[in-house]
Amino acid sequence: MKILRMVRDLNLPDCWVGAGFVRCLVWDHLHLRKLSALPEDIDVIWFDPARVSPDTDSSLENELSSRCCGLNWSVKNQARMHLRNSDNPYRSAADAMTCWPETATAVGVRLDHNDEVEVSAPLGLEDLFSLVVRPTDRFRTEKHSIFLDRIRSKAWREIWPELICVLE
Repeated sequence: MKILRMVRDLNLPDCWVGAGFVRCLVWDHLHLRKLSALPEDIDVIWFDPARVSPDTDSSLENELSSRCCGLNWSVKNQARMHLRNSDNPYRSAADAMTCWPETATAVGVRLDHNDEVEVSAPLGLEDLFSLVVRPTDRFRTEKHSIFLDRIRSKAWREIWPELICVLE
């Protein structure tokens, strides 16, 4: 909750904490295990076509780091990330999430100003809660080797043995 409050207080448009931060928390809960350490980086995504400079993201990462030492923040305005990912321009943060490698990872959470948790899951929550690791559309085809590399390098099944990996 502290992380969600810190990110909310940035007052960024269409802003979410996502990817491994959410995925690992859910998988730990479903495996009835102690919470894993926080991911190597906390992924914060937002969407604002008027502020696409990478320097803005770096400044936001520094601001978050100054508020909470010891966490590695990855802040990315999704209005420019399509260029890095060789995708069509994204229309929103949720649209960008549909282009992430796995359906179970394409989830973001945030706090509203009443401390209520909001969830963005443009590809649904079924795979996340069913412990299914499945590639998104582009990672089923031209980016499939990236998906397979992630499965190998992340070694998720060693941590969460009940995961079901759907490779195609």
